[in-house]
Amino acid sequence: MSHTATRLATAAAMLALGAGTLAAQNAAAAAPPAAHADTACAACTDFYRFANQKWLDSTTIPAAYPSWGSFYELYERNQGVLRTILDAASANHAAAPGSTDAKLGAFYGTCMDSTAAETAGAAPIRPWLDRIAAASTPSQVQAVAASMRHDGMTALWSLGSTQDDKASTRVVASISQGGLGLPDRDYYLKTDSASVALRKDYVDHVSRVFQLLGETPAAAGAHAARVLAIETAMAGAQMTRVQQRDPNAIYHKLSMAELRALAPNVEWATWMRELRVPAVDSVIVRQPEFVRVAGGLLRTVPVADWKAYLRWHAADEAAPYLSKAWVNENFRFNSKLNGAKELLPRWKRCLESTDGSLGELLGQAYVQRTFTPEAKARALNIVRNLQAALHDRLGALSWMSDSTKRQAIGKLDAFMQKIGYPDRWRDYSGLPVQRRAFVLNVLAAQRFERDRQISKIGQPVDRAEWGMSPPTVNAYYNPALNEIVFPAGILQQPFFDPAADDATNYGGMGAVIGHEMTHGFDDEGRQYDAQGNLRDWWTAEDARLYNAQAERIRSQFAGYTAVDTLHLNGQLTSGENIADLGGLTIAYAALQKSMEGKPHEVINGYTPEQRFFLSWAHIWREQSRPEYARYLVTVDPHSPGRWRVNGPLANMPEFAQAFQCKAGDPMVRADADRVRIW
Repeated sequence: MSHTATRLATAAAMLALGAGTLAAQNAAAAAPPAAHADTACAACTDFYRFANQKWLDSTTIPAAYPSWGSFYELYERNQGVLRTILDAASANHAAAPGSTDAKLGAFYGTCMDSTAAETAGAAPIRPWLDRIAAASTPSQVQAVAASMRHDGMTALWSLGSTQDDKASTRVVASISQGGLGLPDRDYYLKTDSASVALRKDYVDHVSRVFQLLGETPAAAGAHAARVLAIETAMAGAQMTRVQQRDPNAIYHKLSMAELRALAPNVEWATWMRELRVPAVDSVIVRQPEFVRVAGGLLRTVPVADWKAYLRWHAADEAAPYLSKAWVNENFRFNSKLNGAKELLPRWKRCLESTDGSLGELLGQAYVQRTFTPEAKARALNIVRNLQAALHDRLGALSWMSDSTKRQAIGKLDAFMQKIGYPDRWRDYSGLPVQRRAFVLNVLAAQRFERDRQISKIGQPVDRAEWGMSPPTVNAYYNPALNEIVFPAGILQQPFFDPAADDATNYGGMGAVIGHEMTHGFDDEGRQYDAQGNLRDWWTAEDARLYNAQAERIRSQFAGYTAVDTLHLNGQLTSGENIADLGGLTIAYAALQKSMEGKPHEVINGYTPEQRFFLSWAHIWREQSRPEYARYLVTVDPHSPGRWRVNGPLANMPEFAQAFQCKAGDPMVRADADRVRIW
């Protein structure tokens, strides 16, 4: 995936973020959920609007953003903390070489040096461009492509390391589809007028980049057309995102002899050497058909066309870190995909790059300022209460057999819980960060990370490693490690407040925790066992009953629209929708348990149960630009905020009881259609 697509994918993965000045954001975060409710819209008609209409009416998306909501509110506050840390590090020129301040200061400081970027222009990537220009044979093209991959650039496929899905204690070599400049295969293959127009814009963008490299408009246009032709051929062989939701469909362990037979035109020894891959006897190939087709293109596509393709991706990767002309052109095209009206301020772009490259180094300073031991203890207590609630519900399920229950409970009991930050921080001593052209620091960081990942091949899995930096406003479940992970960045208001009442915390962070736990049993996660092995531990009848309910939720969400008449992809979003429903169900049960023997306090006119649901609705409030909403339907497995609220709540009798909704109300699904899993 190119840098253009990667930036957008990163934005899509972020759970969503609020409007106004920082002071206004802080006030909004501190306000109880009830403060945003609008009783003009009945709770049983459209609960999302009931809870958020006042905010929706008063909120404008900031010009530099594709969307805005509670996640962005928290993200902005976190950025304020991180900026203070990085400004101080950048100004500390006396920091000891190799120290935390020296690395953070040099990385962030060189990014902030706009004068140096304007002076250098594209000169920092000239060695890459010269090497591409010197390639004259298919073998040399492959050597350059593999070397680009080593520096984290896009070229053909991704060759790296992965935990073996069927032998979860080991790390093995793997190959995955890639090589595209647009965010997804569908952008190349759809024939509707909007897709055709976007491809035209893409070719124009690639041509403009070639002109920035010094090509004439005619030559640049011809080369851009060749790039599109190569990427379209590769896109046609890629698996869809829905197809890749089946973990068995992307597990193909091939011997090296089988790999060579699959793609005989690929010089695998060259790729292994350039990427520093140790000697292996097998490789997991995620998408064999893609490797077969892309390998065939190495024989049929002329060397000159491949050189244009590689030149484009080298330039595209570097563009956000070069001079103003490059940055503006990169933004100009991205805005057609996400609808943003202006470029983010330089400090925000530099902060994002620093967090992406030195996340745990930056994270150490962040948690010292934001995440107390007391906050961690309170969060861990909620996690344990949620785990106990899910344990009880699994044991009481009427549709699941005893044999499957025992395995499900064993898997739940084996969950690894990671809260706030790692127990062991990542070592960046081998990463050279210097006061030089910023793009060279970026490439060095990408090379360092690539080498770190490759070095894992043949080694035992490190179960202590984190996949997100501590300041990240997100959370995740990893089925291969059977772990739930909650960075300090999301354990803040409005999701989590150690001083808030249980109903507010359980409806916010509690439901997010339950969401991640339920991923262990969603349509993908349920296929992994307690040790993280891809193994079928369900009886055939239990699997049939589960899939029938999963199909109901797919059908339910496929009936919702994201923007205009564009419907959600119920297949793509099914895992997240199952996790939302399960997370809310479990969090609600945990709340009831936490309130045993305590006063049933009414606050701002709302019961604890009502505050629970209001808190959930509050965290998913969002405004999105139409372009971005369309983009997310294609690439994002999450549903839009409105449906993350109304969709699961319409299946919950607990919600109907809390707000006295009746059969036939829009927020109450008919009994025959209601989804019941956990």
